[in-house]
Amino acid sequence: MTDQTLTNRLKSLLEAERKALLEGDFDRLAELMAEKQGLAEDLENAPLRAEEVAPIKDGLRRNQELFDQALAGLRNVAARIGDLNRVRKATDTYDAKGRRQTIDAPASKRLERRA
Repeated sequence: MTDQTLTNRLKSLLEAERKALLEGDFDRLAELMAEKQGLAEDLENAPLRAEEVAPIKDGLRRNQELFDQALAGLRNVAARIGDLNRVRKATDTYDAKGRRQTIDAPASKRLERRA
């Protein structure tokens, strides 16, 4: 494989990865990861010149920032869902003197379905 072909494949892969990150298409990201690993192995056998590396490095950095933000968003959602589940089970309130009181929710005898 020529260096130019490898460079073009890397650039198109990074653009596809960026698009999947922006669209939240995590299934597509998993597919792209396998392709990225294959290209990384090809890169070991065909090192690139400095002028070819700069745009790829920028694309990798940009996508890493998107990955970080997507992961932070998922963590926020998980924390929010945890908070909502805690509120459904019990709620803490404070009386006029600042003492905390816990109000337990009545136990539900129905089955909860989750997607």
